[in-house]
This record gives sequence, C-alpha cells and structure tokens, in this order.
Amino acid sequence: MDTNNWRSTPPSGEPTMDTSDWRTQLQPDSRQRIVNKIMDTLKRHLPSSGQDGLNELRKIAVRFEEKIFTAATSQSDYLKRISLKMLTMENKSQNTVPNTGNDSIPPDP
Repeated sequence: MDTNNWRSTPPSGEPTMDTSDWRTQLQPDSRQRIVNKIMDTLKRHLPSSGQDGLNELRKIAVRFEEKIFTAATSQSDYLKRISLKMLTMENKSQNTVPNTGNDSIPPDP
C-alpha cells in the first residue's frame, strides 16, 4: 500500500513549485524591451499625437504587460500570450479596409 497518497504531488512525481518562481528570473530589462515592442505595435495601430499621446500609449503598454505578467503561469506562457495579442492586433489592422474615397460603398461596420 502506498502511504504517500496524502501529499500533493503532480503526475510527474516532482513536488509542486511556487508558480511565481519564473517571474523572479525574468530580468527587468527584458520586461522593458517587451513593453517597448508593445509600444511599437500600438504606435502603428492607434492614433496618437504629441508627447501626451505617447505617454498614454506607454501607460497602456505597461498595464497590458503587467496584466499578462501577473496572469501567466510560466515565462513561455507569458511570451505566448503577449505574442498572440500582438498578432491579433496586427491581423485586425490588416483586415480593415482603408477608405478609398469612393463614397458610394459604405465601409463594413
């Protein structure tokens, strides 16, 4: 009879580790580079004007990165979530049809 059944051990047989461990290993400059990449994407897809507009985009990028950082279960999950969101934004902007000046055809909602 196995007497170890009372312990919380995953099927891999290794003890569970705190899920935040990966966060302590991610360097702040790595997070800053990711925020900068998010900023680049936002600049391409959201209108902004002047320094105030850039500051707003930076706030959005920082909040988004923090939200993903908190929700992710691992570094690869963190990177995957951010990449998917950026890819979604790229795809959405490519699917929007620019106004060609032809007023007889209304744009899709």
